[in-house]
Parts: sequence; structure tokens; C-alpha cells
Amino acid sequence: MPTGIVLQARLGAANVVDDIVSQARRAYEVGVRQIWVAQQADHDAIALAGVVGAAVPGLGVGTSVVPINPRHPLIVASLAQTAQAAAHGNFSLGLGLGGHEPERRAFGRTWPNLAERLREHLTVLRAIIDDGAVDFTGNELTARPDWPVAVAGGRPFPVYVAAMGPKALRVTGELADGTLPYLAGPRTIGEFIRPTIAKAAADAGRPSPQIIAAVPVMVTDDVDAGRARAAEILSFYEAIPSYQKVLAREGIDSALELAAIGPVETVVRKLKSYLDAGATDVTVSGIDRSADPEPLLEVAAAL
Repeated sequence: MPTGIVLQARLGAANVVDDIVSQARRAYEVGVRQIWVAQQADHDAIALAGVVGAAVPGLGVGTSVVPINPRHPLIVASLAQTAQAAAHGNFSLGLGLGGHEPERRAFGRTWPNLAERLREHLTVLRAIIDDGAVDFTGNELTARPDWPVAVAGGRPFPVYVAAMGPKALRVTGELADGTLPYLAGPRTIGEFIRPTIAKAAADAGRPSPQIIAAVPVMVTDDVDAGRARAAEILSFYEAIPSYQKVLAREGIDSALELAAIGPVETVVRKLKSYLDAGATDVTVSGIDRSADPEPLLEVAAAL
């Protein structure tokens, strides 16, 4: 998979879809061959990826990421297959585990047993992708539809999970095509993520999984100001237990140290350190949504 970039609608855009399509076209023009869009409360990432894939032929499109809760895998499968058909084979489905507190605030409930729920979610998706049919009853999910589940032109597509914990990595290695970790540093990738997911995949008889590291990036010549702005934005992650474990494993105190900040050459050098650590590829994720996206495209194209 080529180096990608996460596209975000620019602040003040009159139409989110038009703006992302415009950015995607520009990305393709400068040599970027993979873009990702994140799920938000105000737009649907799978639908948006499908629109972009249809509008920019040849561009790889994917979601980074769509939380599995409260989405049933039958619904996710129908959406993903439709996006794959629209993108003519260039769609990738990126899933995430979500978070208890944001889900509680948004939906009024939480979903425990996340590792088991992820396993069952992926089991249903795997059956639909591989066989075009599903008949599954689990502890967390049931998928026994009376209607067809295969979309013409919609299979197959790769599935990635933003997994960083040991249980989620093992499930991902067994049932998915790889992982999309965000803010997982080089040491975490090389010493923990890569061996854990690779062993799980090998034990399950699956191909070697992809490790697509999503790295926060800010291209700027004013490094001090850039670091100050990035520290303010990324401090949110330092209160989340899963990211606290990453910081401890990396031997650092701040999420800022995992970001790539500076001129294009400095950023590219930092991103290459993730590849040297064992990531199969990297994805450029802009830190500041108000910044000009053009330098980020330059970075992605350079890699």
C-alpha cells in the first residue's frame, strides 16, 4: 500500500463532500495514491470514502477509522461493499474500538467485552468478504439474515483495525489484514505491535499483516511555535490509558515526542524512522486542521 494521508475538511468549507473530493483530486495530482477519512459525528466516513473513490479513479480510499460500536457488522459490510463498488476495488475498511466515555455520552450506553465483540464483528465481516454469506450466533452478536449480503462489485476489500493492546492485536492478526495504529511510536511498533500481530497471523495461517502507522504531522519552519501548538492539541491523548501505555513503552512523557514537526525534510526523516522500526507503511495525519494541507501532500508524495 502506498504512503497515505488523512484528509480533513477545511474549516469554513461550504460543502464537506465537495471539499474532500477537491483535496483528493489535488492529492492524486501531486502523486499521492492513498487517502483516508476519519469517522466523525457529523459525517459518515465509509460513504465519504466511496464518493471520493468514484470521483477520483485509481486513488486508494479508506476509513481511519470507523468505531465498531454501535454499528452491527451486517450494516458495516453493506456500507463497505457499496464503497468498494463505487471505488472499483480501491477501498479499505479501517475499524476502531472506540471509547467507553465518548460512547456513554453520545449513545447513553457502553459496550463491554471489547475484545470478544471485535472478534465476533470481524468473524461476520470475514464470512461476508470471503464467502458472500454469513450464519453466525455469538455471545455479543448475531448475524443470520434472510436477505443476500453480497454486493456485486463490492468484494473483496481489506480490513484493518486500529489495535494497540495485546488482546485486540491478537484478534486482528487472526481475522483482519493488519493494523492502523495512531500515535504508536517506533519502539512500540518494533518491539510490541509487530511481533504480537505477526505471531497471531502466522498461528492462524493468515498472510503477514500490514502495519500502517498513522503519524501526527505538522510541516512548519517555525519549529518552536509548531511544537507548542502540537503539544496543545495532542495533550488530549495523554489522559487515555491505551496511549499512556504507549508513552511508557516509548520512555517519554509527552505525545508530542511521537509527532513529526518541522520542515518537509525533517518530517520525512521522522516518518522513515517508523518504517525502519517495522511499520509496513505510514499515513500522514495533520495535527492542525486550520493549516494549509498542501505541505502535507508534499510529504506524502515524497514518501
